[in-house]
Amino acid sequence: MEMEKELLISDDEYETRCAVLEEGVLNEIYIERKAAAQTLGNLYKGRVENVLPGMQVAFVDIGLDRHAFLHISDLKYESVDEDEDENGKQNGNRKSDTNTAVLDLKAKNSKQTRGGRGFPFLISDLISKKQELLVQVGKEPIGTKGARVTSNITLPGRYVVYMPNSSNIGVSRRIESATERDRLRNMAKAVKADVEGGFIIRTAAEGLNETEFTAEIRYLIDQWKRTCERSKRKSAPSLVSKDLSFTNRIVRDMLTKDVKRLLIDSEAGYQETVDYVSSVMPDLESRVSLYKENRTLFDTYGVERALKDALSEKIWLKCGGHIIIQQTEAMVSIDVNTGRFVGKSDPDNTILSANLEAVEEVVRQIQLRDLGGIIVVDFIDMEEASHRKRVFKMLQEALRKDRARTNILHFSDLGLVEMTRQRTRPSLSTLLMEECPYCDGHGTVLSIETVVIQLLRAIKMAHRQTRQSELRVIANDYVISHIKSQMANKLRELKKSLKLDLILEPDADLHLEDYRIFVGKGEELFLD
Repeated sequence: MEMEKELLISDDEYETRCAVLEEGVLNEIYIERKAAAQTLGNLYKGRVENVLPGMQVAFVDIGLDRHAFLHISDLKYESVDEDEDENGKQNGNRKSDTNTAVLDLKAKNSKQTRGGRGFPFLISDLISKKQELLVQVGKEPIGTKGARVTSNITLPGRYVVYMPNSSNIGVSRRIESATERDRLRNMAKAVKADVEGGFIIRTAAEGLNETEFTAEIRYLIDQWKRTCERSKRKSAPSLVSKDLSFTNRIVRDMLTKDVKRLLIDSEAGYQETVDYVSSVMPDLESRVSLYKENRTLFDTYGVERALKDALSEKIWLKCGGHIIIQQTEAMVSIDVNTGRFVGKSDPDNTILSANLEAVEEVVRQIQLRDLGGIIVVDFIDMEEASHRKRVFKMLQEALRKDRARTNILHFSDLGLVEMTRQRTRPSLSTLLMEECPYCDGHGTVLSIETVVIQLLRAIKMAHRQTRQSELRVIANDYVISHIKSQMANKLRELKKSLKLDLILEPDADLHLEDYRIFVGKGEELFLD
């Protein structure tokens, strides 16, 4: 059963946001801030600044604030002995014609084991300092890390991704019919007979005729030729070509036949989209509409509410259970809990149905929050192996629709499912949130009891240091009222034992964990 899919694009002077709804539920969100320079997909002529063979990486100056990061796996190198394309043509020696880092390594086969970890070479065998390379940004800069770049260039079209430095033909895994996959692959082979490079055939190509298919490939090849010419004229480091605008990128990659409609709330954005759609996919132009209501587009469709929920740690499930999502530097952990869900009298089936419901929500949240790297899911413990199998199969199925590449491992001995997910841009929380300036990155503050105990100890120490009988204490009003109501006895004992005249003053603006102690009406004390 095909789900009803809608795209909503909201555009104002601050940012452009695109929401993907399935059956009215927010599944994905893409945000581009107007102030930030977007680099994903751009091509740069870069200069190698540093090569670290021990880590198999190089740092490349592409003209941004931080040097880009190039791993050996993202360097295009083809050994003539190893790689032949479908027609038996060898691809190892194209360096001169395309002006990119395609490296002919015929002379280096004696070093088969140098690189370790599956790489027959060290990165320093392939590139050297000051060398100029044409590279493409595969990952936006995130946090303190520079952009990750690749010399495996890809030029995405609507139906085909053209890979000038490859010789493979791939077909989107979402095209399920074997005959259709073969038909498209054969069409690509026919075009490829007189063309250098490889292709990935996209989902949107399903049912496409040969004329449209060939026309797009010709267009992409011309685009590549123009890019190479421009690259030759430019000096490193510099931008060689930008990807499409954010809105057109969304339309190119997402407006497929299964999208019922695309709503845009800005006149300019609507016009830009209609121009693009009418030239590239005229049959879908009728699905593009301008949103003109008074209430904002994202409020009308519940997107603002769903975005708010996507930033909280706890998400409730319909059955009464909940999942907790926590992001750390190393990984993302997702914990499934029964919560209020007690179910029928059969505990095994109760747990199974809670886990099955959790699978859908877990996958939705992974996509919506754009979580990447290592993800560990802790489902509620299931005794029966058949139940674990069902949950795992459903998780695999749900992840097949995910646009990012995922690699999922089976249940571990501890009942955890581990997976990795491709990260190409900052997650939603990285984009929309920042570290709490109060809690020092813990994400929590001290409990009221802890703060009160610390304060009472500080009063004792202040008396010991000063031997003054009159002290004035300023603290958060919540802390002061807790002392007066819950700790009144302790306070009385403290004042009596130290023969202390203590004045407590509430200050709502003071942070919950902070307090200030003064000697009478005089100077403030700074305790060690």
